[in-house]
Amino acid sequence: MDIERIRELIAQMTLEEKAGLCSGADFWHTKTVERLGIPPMLVSDGPHGLRKQAEEGDHLGIHDSIKAVCFPAGCALAASFDRELLRAVGEALGNECQAESVGVLLGPAINIKRSPLCGRNFEYYSEDPMLAGELASAFIKGVQSKNVGTSVKHYLANNQETRRMSVSVEADERTLREIYLAAFETPITAAKPWTVMCSYNKVNGEYVAESKKYLTDVLRGEWGYEGFVVSDWGAVNDRVRDLKAGLELEMPFSGGASDREIVDAVKNGTLDEAELDEAAARMLTIIYRFSGNRDASAVFDREADHVLAREAAAETSVLLKNEGILPLQAGQKVAFIGQYAAEPRYQGGGSSHINAYRITSAQDAAPAGVIHVRGFEDKEDTLDPALLREALKAAAAAEVAVVFAGLPDAWESEGFDRPHMRMPASQNELIMKIAEVQPNTVVVLHNGAPVEMPWLENVKGLLEVYLAGEAVGGATVDLLYGKANPSGRLPESFPKKLEDNPSYLNFPGEGDSVFYREGVFVGYRYYDKKKMEVLFPFGFGLSYTTFDYSNLRLSASHIKDTESLTVTVDVTNKGSVPGREVVQLYVADKESTVIRPAKELRGFEKVLLQPGETKTVCFRLNKRAFAYYNSEIGDWHVETGDFDIIIAKSAAELVLTGTVHVESTVRLPRLYTADSIFLDIKKDEKALALVKPLLDRSMFGGEARSETEASAITPEMLAAMLDYMPLRSLLSFGGATPDGLEQLLGQMNNP
Repeated sequence: MDIERIRELIAQMTLEEKAGLCSGADFWHTKTVERLGIPPMLVSDGPHGLRKQAEEGDHLGIHDSIKAVCFPAGCALAASFDRELLRAVGEALGNECQAESVGVLLGPAINIKRSPLCGRNFEYYSEDPMLAGELASAFIKGVQSKNVGTSVKHYLANNQETRRMSVSVEADERTLREIYLAAFETPITAAKPWTVMCSYNKVNGEYVAESKKYLTDVLRGEWGYEGFVVSDWGAVNDRVRDLKAGLELEMPFSGGASDREIVDAVKNGTLDEAELDEAAARMLTIIYRFSGNRDASAVFDREADHVLAREAAAETSVLLKNEGILPLQAGQKVAFIGQYAAEPRYQGGGSSHINAYRITSAQDAAPAGVIHVRGFEDKEDTLDPALLREALKAAAAAEVAVVFAGLPDAWESEGFDRPHMRMPASQNELIMKIAEVQPNTVVVLHNGAPVEMPWLENVKGLLEVYLAGEAVGGATVDLLYGKANPSGRLPESFPKKLEDNPSYLNFPGEGDSVFYREGVFVGYRYYDKKKMEVLFPFGFGLSYTTFDYSNLRLSASHIKDTESLTVTVDVTNKGSVPGREVVQLYVADKESTVIRPAKELRGFEKVLLQPGETKTVCFRLNKRAFAYYNSEIGDWHVETGDFDIIIAKSAAELVLTGTVHVESTVRLPRLYTADSIFLDIKKDEKALALVKPLLDRSMFGGEARSETEASAITPEMLAAMLDYMPLRSLLSFGGATPDGLEQLLGQMNNP
C-alpha cells in the first residue's frame, strides 16, 4: 500500500484508533482496526529459530512454542564469517515466518561483546562492529527477501544483563560512534530492516527509548531509516516522551493505559497530532507490507531446514588446536566422553529459546564402534566417582578420547551475567584426568562465550562448536572425521584470564551506572594496543588444509579521502583437501595524532578453494576505512598520512602488508585561544608565522647570556618547555601586551 493510501486511511481513524496502533494488543500482536479493515500483525522471537507461541498470546510462552528448527546461535553464526550462510539461514527463517503468518522476526541481536561475562553473548555476533554489521546485513536481507520483516536489536549499548532495565551506560561520543553505533549503522543503511528494537538501558543518563538523539536524529536523520522502532518488552518509561523521541510501538500491551496517555497528550497540546499521524503511518506501512505480500504457498519444511542447520553448524565451528590428532580415521578405537555427547548444549536460555524440532547428538551420529560414557552431570559441579572411573577406563582403552564439555544452561542465559570465565571445576578436572591416561585427547566445547582453559596444554585437539543448534551432533562428527573441513574463525578474542579483558575494572558497573572507560579499545583493539598475548586471537581458526597468500596489489599508492582504494590478493590452497579460508583485511593508521587502535578490521571474505586452486580476493575501501570519529566536528575524519593495508589470517597473524598515502580533503576548523599551546600552533604554518615575531621578542627568543645559563638551559629543554606553554605566557615573558595578544588571536583565527 502506497503512502498516499495510508494517509487517506489515517485521516479516517479516530484519535483513539491511532493511539491504539502504537501499543500491542497482547504479547505478540499489533492492534486491529476492524471497521477500517486494518489487520493485526504477529511478531515472534527468533534470532536463530522461530519461537512462535503455540496458543494464546497472553504471556511470553518461553516453554510453550511450536516445534521449530534451531539454527546455530548468533555466537556461532558469526564464527562462520560467511555472508552467504547468514543470508541462507535468514531466507529459511523468512520462509518459516511466511508459513506461520509471522510478520516480523525479532532479530538479529548484534550488541557488541564488550565483556566475555555478558549473559546474552551467545545471542550476539562479535566484539567487532564491522563483522557484526556485515553479517547482520546478510541475515536481514535473507529474511526480508521473503517479505517478512526483521527487528535488529538491541539499539543501543545493551552490553550486559546486570541492571539492564535501569543501568546508564556512560560513554563518550567517539566510542559510541566507532564501536556501539557502528554495529547498527551498516545493517540499517545497507539492509533496511523493517523495524529496530530499542534497548532497556540508558545512555549517558537518558533512556534510549526516550532519546530523540538516537531514535530520530541519528537513526532517521543521519542514517535515513524509514521503518518503525519497537520497544524491548517492557522498556517504556514515559509513553508520550518515547513517542516524541521516535518510538512508534510499545510492546507488549499496556491495558490501554499508554493509549490514554497519548490521547490525553494530544488533547492538552503536549503532543502534536501530526507526530502521532507520522507514527501511525510508519506502523501501517509495515503492517500492509507484510499483509499485502503473503505467500500462501510457503511451507515450513523442517526436514530441509534441519539439513541446513547441520551444514551451518559445520561451517561455524572453529578448530582451535590440532597436533596431528584430527581428523579421526575410520577404524580407530574412539571414546566419546561427556554428557554433551549424548545431550548437546546447543542453544542459550531466555527469549531466544527454541522448542527444537529434532536434536541430533554426537552419540547419535557417531560411527559404529564408538564408545560413549557419560563422564559428568552438569546439574551439579561435582564429579561422580563412579562416572569418573568409567570415563578413565574408556579413555585408557581407546586410541583417542573425545571429551564433550562446556558451560551448563544454568551458567549463561538472558537475565544475568556470568561471575567468572571458568568452566565447571568438575569438567576441568575430568579433562585433566582423561589426558593423564590418554595422551590422544580431543576436547569439543559447547559454550556461548570465551572460557578459561587450564587443561589446554594437556590435550592434542580442541574444537569450539559454540552453541551450534539442533544439528550440532551430526556436524561435530562430520568435522571430527573429516567429512567436513573446519572453516570457522573466532568472532571474539579469548583472553587467557578474565582480568586481561579491557572492561574488567568497569563491568558491570556500580549501582545504576557503568562507565565504558576502555573507550574504543574493545576486544582485539585493546590486546593489540597493549601487545598482550591472548589464549586465542580474534579471527583465529585452523583447517585440515593450508593456505598461501601472494601478490598483494593496491590500485593506487596515493588517494584522496573522497576516492576509494581497491585491494586484491591471491589465495592458494596448498593442501590435499578442499577448504574455506577467511581472508581478513585490517587498516592501520601509521601517523595518527589521535589515539587509535593499532589496526582495525575493514574487510573479510570467505573463499572456497579446491586443492591447488588459486583465487583472487578483492576488497574496496572507502573513506570510512581510514577515518575516525571526530567529536569536535561531529563527523568522520581522515588525517592525511600513510596507512598500512594488512592482509591477515587473524588479528595476530599478519601475512602481507602494503601502504597507501591518504590525503584529507577536509581541513579541521581550528580556534586559537590564549590557552592554545605552542606544540599545536607549530602544526599550522600560517599561525606559526604570525606567532614567531612575538616569540623572538620574548625571553625565549635570544641567545644564552652566559655559559652558566647555557649549561643550565639546553636548547632541547627550552624547546620542550616551550611546546607546552600557552600563548598567554607571552604576556609574562615579555613577548606581547594584552592588546597585542588579542590582535594576534584575531589574525590567527581569520588568516
